[in-house]
Amino acid sequence: MSNKEVKAALKSARDAIRNKEYKEALKHCKVVLKQEKNNYNAWVFIGLAAAELEQPEQAKGAYKKAIELEPNQLLAWQGLANLYEKPNQTGVKGDLADVYQKLLELYKSGDKQKWCEVCNKLVELYHQEKKYLEVAETWQKLIQMKQEEGAEKAELHQLWKKMIQLLKDSTRSQDNKTEQLLLTAFEHAVNSADPVPGEDHQNLYKDFIRCLSKFPHEAARLEKACNDMMALYPTMIYPLEVLCLHFVNSGTLSEEALHCFSRILEMDTSSGPGIIGFGVKCLQEKKYKEAVKSLTEGLQKTNQCPAAWHYLAEAQVKIHKHRNAVLSCNQALECLGIPEVPRLQWKNLALQLKAETLIKIADADAAEEAIKALEQIVGANSDPVISAIRGQAYLNKGLMDEASKISQELLLSHPDLAESHALEGYIHYAQKNYKGAERSFLNAIERKAETAEYHQYLGLTYWFMSDETKKDKGKALTQFLKAAKLDSYLGSAFLYLGNYYRDIAGDKSRARGCYKKAFELEEMDEESGRAAVDLSVELGDMDTALSILNEVTEKASPGTAKWAWLHRGLYYLRSGQLSQAVSDLQAALRADPKDSNCWETLGEAYLNRGSYSTALKSFRRASELNPGLMYSIYRAAALEQMLGKYEIAIATYQQILKKTENYVPALKG
Repeated sequence: MSNKEVKAALKSARDAIRNKEYKEALKHCKVVLKQEKNNYNAWVFIGLAAAELEQPEQAKGAYKKAIELEPNQLLAWQGLANLYEKPNQTGVKGDLADVYQKLLELYKSGDKQKWCEVCNKLVELYHQEKKYLEVAETWQKLIQMKQEEGAEKAELHQLWKKMIQLLKDSTRSQDNKTEQLLLTAFEHAVNSADPVPGEDHQNLYKDFIRCLSKFPHEAARLEKACNDMMALYPTMIYPLEVLCLHFVNSGTLSEEALHCFSRILEMDTSSGPGIIGFGVKCLQEKKYKEAVKSLTEGLQKTNQCPAAWHYLAEAQVKIHKHRNAVLSCNQALECLGIPEVPRLQWKNLALQLKAETLIKIADADAAEEAIKALEQIVGANSDPVISAIRGQAYLNKGLMDEASKISQELLLSHPDLAESHALEGYIHYAQKNYKGAERSFLNAIERKAETAEYHQYLGLTYWFMSDETKKDKGKALTQFLKAAKLDSYLGSAFLYLGNYYRDIAGDKSRARGCYKKAFELEEMDEESGRAAVDLSVELGDMDTALSILNEVTEKASPGTAKWAWLHRGLYYLRSGQLSQAVSDLQAALRADPKDSNCWETLGEAYLNRGSYSTALKSFRRASELNPGLMYSIYRAAALEQMLGKYEIAIATYQQILKKTENYVPALKG
């Protein structure tokens, strides 16, 4: 077959393809290949015809053969691209990307328009596959090509914006190179926007700052972007709020940060980030109640700030609101679970603070929760302070052996650590080994003298060690005073100071002051409240006593605070306010329905009010609960007599006389 005949056969094949006679085209191509098995065009035509006849494998083989023969010829690569682009082709995206790459190489020096078309297709393909680095690098080549061609600023601006759009979901990929390319795109887009200032430019800047705030290591770039935007848009609060939260999350309070907090509140007193910033400032200044108030208010407006939740928990711990602090730690951890806030440091801090706070709640369930929190801390095993917290959790849970093991290991490995000696002290104290506890807490104080809890425990150790150490001013009293001075919110220190002044010094007035302070700090603490009320009554200050009782009963939920209801009921009974007395005594019985003395007092209130039948029931109930209550039995008999139930009354009097022969009221009755 001559060269002329080969050309004619190829022409026939081309015409057949043009006329959609694909089988005919294949015949002509096979004729050519019999003569010239390496004929490039014949293989390309076979690929084309086979593709149209839904024979993808044959088409792919033909194109690949043609490429093998002429790797830098366009036709076969174009055909292969068209084949892979067909909807029925699956699992070929990787191959298609390679084909596009080759086409870019072949078009680069010639057809720029075709190059751009293929570039767009390749970017779209990478984007579907979430290959963001490849998206960024390929799109940047497109922009570079446009720049070389002298594209207008407006066109380049749109291309940079398109790159931002393509990479907007890449911030979760944790790829530093992609991140840098995205930030570069933002910088170019911001700098090429027109007009400036303008709405498009403003929105771009906001998106840029929002993006930067997701990358903790881009702090300097974020600060610059916020300051630059504030210079352009001085009345816009957004960059200032971002900057404010950035300073809060950084954990350091510089002059610049304090200036930022003040400036934002000058612009908008209700700004969540501004109020949070003010709360952090209060915490630094040890104004703990103000810190709690401001941080709580700020977080109601801006709740996705883990550092702010952590600071709130810190402030709540300082004023001994431990259960609230645990909830705040949980909120911090919930924020840190969001992918946009990957701050391991804050997570560890929140978990540690949560565990420390749960230990102060001091029950087995809280201890179990503390252990679980500690298990989640990254690198916890190498931190001796966390080991000491774990030891306390085991102790609170009643696992003395596990706590002792940790204590011994810490004393060997970290003898200079205050927490090592403190843990040993807590164990000795729990075992009532007060000599050992004294030694341990003195060692802890020597290493960390500013910890109120160590002084409080040393004071408790002296209090229970012996009468001598309890009465010695230089022992228990000194330590309680130091604890109260170091932590003015430590209710237990004021409670024991009250005990000292009442039981040892005999100073009722000072004792009452300490009990009152302890009660104010621990609002529902029965021991301090009761002692403050009793001493107020002894000192003739019924106003203070009633004030405390009113405060407790107002806040008490049904079935609680029996002591307060009973105390106030007795006061009302003595002062002749009988309806109030009945109401309070009933509330006391809801808290403890088996208190025979309370039933007897309620009977007395009903009797004085003239409610004889109800009084009779109350006295009977008191005597059922405690058959030794002669007064209740006698009162029941007297009421039965008064109500005309003579036979029952006689039987009840005889019952009393069997137990107490000379009980005069019964004989008289």
